[in-house]
This record gives sequence, C-alpha cells and structure tokens, in this order.
Amino acid sequence: MRGRTLLREAIAIGVMLCALSPLRTMAQEWPTRPLSLVVPFAAGGAADGTARVLAAGLSEVLGQNVIVENGYQVLLGSTGTFTQAPLLYKRPPYDTIKDFAPVALVSRQALVLAVRKDLPVNDLQAFIAYAKANQANMQFGSAGAGSGIHLACAVFNTAIGVHVTHVPYRGGAPALQDLIGGRIDYLCLTDLTARAQIESGTIKGIAVLGANRSPHLVGLASAREQGLADFDVGIWYALAAPKAVPAPIVRKLQAATAAAMELPLVQTQTHKMGADLVSADERSSEYLQMFLESEIAKWAKTIKDSGVTLD
Repeated sequence: MRGRTLLREAIAIGVMLCALSPLRTMAQEWPTRPLSLVVPFAAGGAADGTARVLAAGLSEVLGQNVIVENGYQVLLGSTGTFTQAPLLYKRPPYDTIKDFAPVALVSRQALVLAVRKDLPVNDLQAFIAYAKANQANMQFGSAGAGSGIHLACAVFNTAIGVHVTHVPYRGGAPALQDLIGGRIDYLCLTDLTARAQIESGTIKGIAVLGANRSPHLVGLASAREQGLADFDVGIWYALAAPKAVPAPIVRKLQAATAAAMELPLVQTQTHKMGADLVSADERSSEYLQMFLESEIAKWAKTIKDSGVTLD
C-alpha cells in the first residue's frame, strides 16, 4: 500500500515537472497570477500543514494568492520526497538533483523513539540491551512500508544491531493506537504526536532521534546524549521548483520564502505544528543544494544497509 502511495506521489511530482511552462516569465513581473504549491501527500498531515502556513506567508510577501494543491506546480517536499523515495526503487521516477532547482530549506521536525508503556525500559541503553536480548519476539510499527517513520526505525535498528519484525499500518494513527494498546513494542513518531501520549502516560518516550533535544519535549534526552554517537534522523521540509525554471525566478521565490519565514504568523503556526523553522543561514538555495546532496548520500548508505526496498 505505501509503495503504491509513494509511486502516486512520484507521478504527481512528474506531472508538476512537465507543467510549469507558465513560470517562464521575467522575474521582475513574476508572479502575475496565483501560484500553486504542490504537496505530494494527503491533506491533513504534517507536510500539508507546513505548506498551508508557508503559503499564507508567501501570499503576503508576493502579493498573489498561493494555493496549496495536493498535486501541481511549485513543490514543498520532505525528507521522503527528495531523498528517501527515489532511493527505494531500482528505477526511480525522478532524480532530485537533476530534476529540481532548490529554493529553500524551510523547517525541521524531530522524531522520537516511543515504546509501549509496560516495556521494562526507561532509557536508550536499557532499550538497546532489552532489544538485543528479545529481538526475535519484538515488533515495531510504522505508517507503511517505505514511510519516513518506517525508515527512521529501520535505520535505528541497524545502528543498534538488531533485527526486529516490522508491522506496516495504513497510516500513523492505527500504528499509534496499537502501540498504546500494547500490540506492538515501539514506534518512531514525530515529537508533537508523541508528546500528548507521553505526557498522559499511555506510551513512554525513550529518546529523541536527532542530534539535539526537541523544544517540544525538553525533558527527553537525544540519542546522542544517551550514547548513540553520530545518530541523527528527523524530518525536514524544503521548497523546490523544476530545473527549467529561470534562475531569476528561483531567486525571487527564495527571497519571498525567507521573508515569509520571518512573519510572526508563519513562525507561530509552524511551532504549533511541532516543527521549527531553519535558521537564516540555512535558507539559501545554495545551502539547500549542498544539503540535498549530503542527505542523498547519507540515505543511500543507510537505506542500502537497512535492506528496505519497494521494488
């Protein structure tokens, strides 16, 4: 199911790449009409929410309506869109570096390792010891094969040296419900999704899976703090245009994006969604180009090591 979903997302991106001839105008005049912002994910999720907040800011800066469409024109993609999805296929339907012009990195969101409330561990080292001793009988869940939280947990499993059965669900909500019900042992969740359940005691938080603590779960130590050196997995969102879009228009869109990210409304709403806007020195197109190249190299190795594929 998730494999077909990823393929539909890839097709939507392909359609968008072929559909942007109207953007071939002089940068001084652009935009002369409303702009569509592609989100190749279902409405209501984190990517969709990020896009709608950014669209409101871009509309204010550019003086044109920016319409979020869960399928056509300038693309707001994620870790999965730009790095993971193409690496899961032997014949990927698009090439991130060749097919896209990077505009700006927008935001990051932390992932959390969460376990059922009665798992007899309370920190990362205890979890690793327990998983190594009980891996044959353990299960971890995800929102589907190839989803971001599946790959995060798969890479984590490889890092700690365990082989645990994966249980793919049709979305993150049923996976979380089974974790709360004790039917699976652990799950990799966004920090905001995990926070309410951790605070209510229905699940336990073990570690933030990034280099730093989450501002939304300040009491939960990161994996690095707990001895898993150099481990850093999270979700990020970035804006890109098709490669054929003229450079002056890309520069104007980048400047508008950076300006939108300074608006109080964008900052407030992004924080409420559990994400954090990137710092000013990470918002240039040049930075995103280097960042994408680095992330693709990182995920190419980790996906290969994990053995996850959708072919």
